[in-house]
Amino acid sequence: MVIVPGLRRLLTLNLKDMKSNLFKSLPVILAGLFAGTAAMAQEPVAPTSQFRTWSIGVNAGALTPLSPLGGKNDFSNNKTSFGYGLYIKKQFTNYFSLRLDGVMGKLKGDNTEAFDSGFTPTNTVSAFDTKLNYSASLNAVVNMFNIDMFRKENAVQLYASVGAGLAGYKPTITTAAGTSAYAGDKTISELIIPVGVGAKFKVSDGINIDLGWTINYVDGDNLDGLYKGGSNDKYNYGYAGLEFALGKGKQLAFHNPVAATYDEALAAKNIANALKSDLDAQKAENAKLRSDLNNLLTDTDGDGVADKLDKCPGTPSGTVVDGSGCPLKTPEKVVEKVVITEEDRKVVAAAIKNLEFDLGKATIRSKSYASLNRVAALLVQKNFSLKLAGHTDNTGSDALNLRLSKSRAESVKAYLVSQGANASRIEAIGYGEAQPIATNKTAAGRQQNRRVEFTLY
Repeated sequence: MVIVPGLRRLLTLNLKDMKSNLFKSLPVILAGLFAGTAAMAQEPVAPTSQFRTWSIGVNAGALTPLSPLGGKNDFSNNKTSFGYGLYIKKQFTNYFSLRLDGVMGKLKGDNTEAFDSGFTPTNTVSAFDTKLNYSASLNAVVNMFNIDMFRKENAVQLYASVGAGLAGYKPTITTAAGTSAYAGDKTISELIIPVGVGAKFKVSDGINIDLGWTINYVDGDNLDGLYKGGSNDKYNYGYAGLEFALGKGKQLAFHNPVAATYDEALAAKNIANALKSDLDAQKAENAKLRSDLNNLLTDTDGDGVADKLDKCPGTPSGTVVDGSGCPLKTPEKVVEKVVITEEDRKVVAAAIKNLEFDLGKATIRSKSYASLNRVAALLVQKNFSLKLAGHTDNTGSDALNLRLSKSRAESVKAYLVSQGANASRIEAIGYGEAQPIATNKTAAGRQQNRRVEFTLY
């Protein structure tokens, strides 16, 4: 086996250059990886347990020992050869993943064509054939954007990648003396910096078509078996393949958080509108209840009989009316001596004890009607006068309590009048919380203070 003269010295120099370039390349590698990690930390997504985050990919394509982005080529005719690879990927967020890539194949070139610049090579190497035994790299992959921001699931995804790894290769060179191994049986290992772009097309929830192109910057100048020391070698890999997403559910990489957030905002808006409609309906119902209460207590002609019970509306002021609001025909006023017995007081006391209203309202409960009917009969039979005094506890504002106590006293009066009692002989007054008979600090005391007092005279 023939070894190129001076190879030992060149390999020694190359090792020194590789170490130097390794330190120069580290900031680029770390910047790319940290940028992807920052994107992962800042991007809010749904819990990844709902999505497929692991995948494997296989691909095949063309390996070419040059870069179209510039730099000198050591040979005039760089050939395209078959390459193949596979990868394992972990998707951390919608936009960021880490991918472990492996690529194998061959790189070939010769000087059978003239250089475009007219340069005539002076080296003795006329062709090379490099076997790429392995190329392994860890890459940070960033999805550029979702094609449609208003679709939760997109079918096309563009991405860019950057990483670092090692490539092991064996160049075979052709000189005037024949074909020989550049480094004998030794596999040369060099640091590589892969930079790539690609596009994925989702076929189903578990399968994607993957098209990509990666330029690999080699930390050395012996990939083609020719050491010139001017600049490092490069090779690119254009490929097509299939990616298989593992697990169940949708793919996290194709999930669009912008569209999901938009849909959530619309749902929240619809809920808010529904709640507003319910609130408006409740306000309308409250207004109707207030109107009904006012109609129940309205006495337009001031005769002491509510309009809803007044059979003779519009009676002149001061006219004595009966329980239905119609004028009484009294030829002369007869003053009678009022005698209130103990039995009369018991009837009134029973009415006070059994009197109940709906909570926070002036509506008399039906269980109170029987005792009130006995009071009404007593007023009709003996022509008594009656004073109704409404009281409340101190819960709520003073104004509200005053209105409620007055309304409850008026409700009792209206009911007694509806049973035949003389409205002109019944006085209804509200005192609110001003005259408690017990402490308002306890529930029992407040219950005693919520009352309507009946006074016969």
